Amino acid sequence: MQIQVNSDNHIQSSIRLEEWVRTTVESTLERYEEDLTRVEVHLRDENGDKPGTHDKRCQMEARPKGHQPISVTHKAASLDQAVDGAATKLNHALEHLFGKLRAKRGAGSAIEEGSPTDALLQEEFLENEQAALNS
Repeated sequence: MQIQVNSDNHIQSSIRLEEWVRTTVESTLERYEEDLTRVEVHLRDENGDKPGTHDKRCQMEARPKGHQPISVTHKAASLDQAVDGAATKLNHALEHLFGKLRAKRGAGSAIEEGSPTDALLQEEFLENEQAALNS
């Protein structure tokens, strides 16, 4: 899983900050490491140089293999809280996605091989795989 960290002009980017963000994302999403191609992290200070509450924003976008990207955003008073909050939200979103897929596969296991329904599921799977290759 590749992790890309981006920040706006108002956030002092450093190797230390990027490593901390990567470590946070890796530890929070480690169970999905094989299922994700990339996670993009966007850090932003909503008010620029002006002080304010909940003005630090972290947006994370995960790219699950063979599926549409999933994006979450969390705003907080500090960058640490914003990154932790977004990582937690992304973890929950991925749990939901992969839970639905497991449930769908579980329901599909009762389908007899060679049945018309089985053929439709296989066709849908192949379409999703082709779409993932094209994106």
